Amino acid sequence: MKQFWADVLAFAETTAADVGKTLMTNFGPNSGAVTAEQKADGSLVTASDRWADQTIRAAIANAFPDHGVLSEEAQHQFPETDWCWIIDPIDGTTNFTRGVPLWGVSLGLLYRGVPVFGYVYFPPVAQRFYGYWPGQTGLSDMPTGAFLNQKRIHTSPDAPSGSHFFSLCARSTDVLRRSFPCKIRMLGVVTYNILTVAAGISLGAVEATPKIWDIAAVWPILQAAGGCWTPLDHCPVFPLHPGENYRSRPFPTLVSSRAALAAEFEPFVGFLGQSGK
Repeated sequence: MKQFWADVLAFAETTAADVGKTLMTNFGPNSGAVTAEQKADGSLVTASDRWADQTIRAAIANAFPDHGVLSEEAQHQFPETDWCWIIDPIDGTTNFTRGVPLWGVSLGLLYRGVPVFGYVYFPPVAQRFYGYWPGQTGLSDMPTGAFLNQKRIHTSPDAPSGSHFFSLCARSTDVLRRSFPCKIRMLGVVTYNILTVAAGISLGAVEATPKIWDIAAVWPILQAAGGCWTPLDHCPVFPLHPGENYRSRPFPTLVSSRAALAAEFEPFVGFLGQSGK
């Protein structure tokens, strides 16, 4: 299995880098290559999203022909295979379209419905996050740990204060009406919101309506870094179930640098757990 995990990391690095290089040439309103359409859920999609989705799926089929794939732009039904990749070709499409230099290419690898490896590359800022987290899968012979540009990362041990960050999403701004214990940031990218917690930049983050392709890659990275994942609808996120269609299902989520802060933050954001009900 040691060679398998080396192959997985090499594949993720190469594929994300190749896709990211092309996406950078199409990035922003002045590239002349971005035409965005609005999907049924209100999010944007571009030809670049569709190209990146198809390219990554083809690369997976070539490198890991026995692995399944679930992706934002094409395949939404979870397959029967033991191993499955969940991909988000551009997380932060609105940022990508409008020229905000924060968006990423996200790849998560699941074993029997549970994410055990994640890789997210943010080309405009040259940041590569990845991590391994076996959890309760029984994969005892795999690496563990979370990394940013090959350096190990860990969540912050700090207590909340007015100089520490907490990230919101666009659908959680009602939190601003309350006296929140941290300084608020809103970055517009689900994966980056959560990864700032893994890297010790923020103490917490909330996402009201993320989809499975928004969270699959960051699930193992956050927990390998020491973070705490709290489903705000109190429903288990994983394992995913073969045959189920995940196109429209939201996963309201609070992430915190440690469990004690989850208990402190949840009273402020717990109402967001009703967003998918």
